[in-house]
Amino acid sequence: MKPTGLPGGVTLRTPLPGDAEALCAAYVDNREHLAPWEPRRADGFFTVEGQAHRLAERLLEYEAGRLVPWLLIAGDGRVVGTITLSGITRGPFCSAYLGYWTAVDQQGRGLATAAVEAVCAAAADELGLHRIEASTLVDNVCSRRVLEKCGFRPIGLAPRYLHIDGAWRDHRLFQRIPHDRPPTV
Repeated sequence: MKPTGLPGGVTLRTPLPGDAEALCAAYVDNREHLAPWEPRRADGFFTVEGQAHRLAERLLEYEAGRLVPWLLIAGDGRVVGTITLSGITRGPFCSAYLGYWTAVDQQGRGLATAAVEAVCAAAADELGLHRIEASTLVDNVCSRRVLEKCGFRPIGLAPRYLHIDGAWRDHRLFQRIPHDRPPTV
């Protein structure tokens, strides 16, 4: 995937093995901000070693075609968010799940919307995916707004869908259908 310029001088690009330290710093800096929206993380997650291990696993999934990770890199080299297509399925389904976050100091600038749009374009044009699914906690109004701006449509409510911040939480499900071309693989 080619690097893509986003608002505010941020670049969207796939990660490299050497990005573990910058990822660790981003997660440490945003730990409190992300806590209500993510699974509880062990302390090892917030270490360079933990991020190096996680990054190595994600890059193996990327090479296998099951996941595409991206980083949002600010002009000063900081990681200010991530976005991922996971659970990539080929054949008649041609689908993936979208997940993303942006740093607390990047909120309200259109960065998440621009990143989601860029990833949806790559999903359709480069990966040939027909469907992208995303979910938000029912009270995550900001994330829901990003998805709606990017053409995602609600498809239902999933009770106790994911274990987030220590409990099974209800989520709203969304999907975007970027094209109706037949599957390529």
